[in-house]
Amino acid sequence: MGTVQSARMADLPDLANVDYVQRVNRAIDHVTRHLAEPLPLEEVARVACFSPFHFHRIFRAMVGETLHAFVKRMRLERALYLMGREPGASLTEIALRCGFSSSSDFSRSFRSQYGVPPSVFDVERFRRERRDGMIDALAPDDRDRLARLPAGENPDGFLARLRDLPARRVAYLRVLQPYQGGAPAAAARLVAWARQRGLAGGQWLGYQWDDPEIVALDQCRYDIGLEVPAAAEVGGDVSVTTFPAMTVAEVEIAGPIDLEMRALDWLYTTWLPRSGRAPDHQPMFEAWHGEPFANGGAHFELRLQLAVAAPADG
Repeated sequence: MGTVQSARMADLPDLANVDYVQRVNRAIDHVTRHLAEPLPLEEVARVACFSPFHFHRIFRAMVGETLHAFVKRMRLERALYLMGREPGASLTEIALRCGFSSSSDFSRSFRSQYGVPPSVFDVERFRRERRDGMIDALAPDDRDRLARLPAGENPDGFLARLRDLPARRVAYLRVLQPYQGGAPAAAARLVAWARQRGLAGGQWLGYQWDDPEIVALDQCRYDIGLEVPAAAEVGGDVSVTTFPAMTVAEVEIAGPIDLEMRALDWLYTTWLPRSGRAPDHQPMFEAWHGEPFANGGAHFELRLQLAVAAPADG
């Protein structure tokens, strides 16, 4: 399963064509990157090259919710992420960074979605419950192996190095509901696509904007990507996007899924608070050594890349 297509598309054969998929993916990418800005229907429709009237219907049919509902959910989930990852940020600051007009607007929307105002919401408990759901989906018999690494502990000896990455142009296939499978099959399709064009030797990426400890698993999306030259033609059901130059904290991984999860825990709960930096508004990247899923789903050789903003005093 690649791109924005999913089981929801079964009843919509007139919409399930690659041109529409690419255009809706562009709209999703635009929304995700510009949550702090106004996102009127007309603007997002223009990005997707649809008329506003038709875009409203097409987006709802393909994504499963209206653009307004999607934007509101993205903003609330981004706010939850910041509440957990930047405890020093005020709720007013978080509200404005996530595109709410005021802290009261944010509080009303938050309470409507989660039942309580953000000032009393237990983010850590929420994350623990969502992580339990992720473990049940990934490896229910290995709960102890996938348990959260406590803050301050580093039994695997992880090391993070800061790297400045140039802007990247990325061809990708989007996988919906990746925790129910689908990512290896999408990777195989993109590898075949790249080999036909002599591009398979480039840097392979996996990334998702959604944090599975915040976002319901059936609403997560994961992109299998490949850095491609500016002149490379991208077509068919493969979409293309660009990432700006960024600084990342990079950690090498060679092992099973539990090693990757501990590395993520260490990055966020130990390295990041001590670094004097905040996470930048970019996805967590997996930069694969070689082709993605070359060793199946049991062993991963890659570099985790957490985008970080400049130090507060910088």
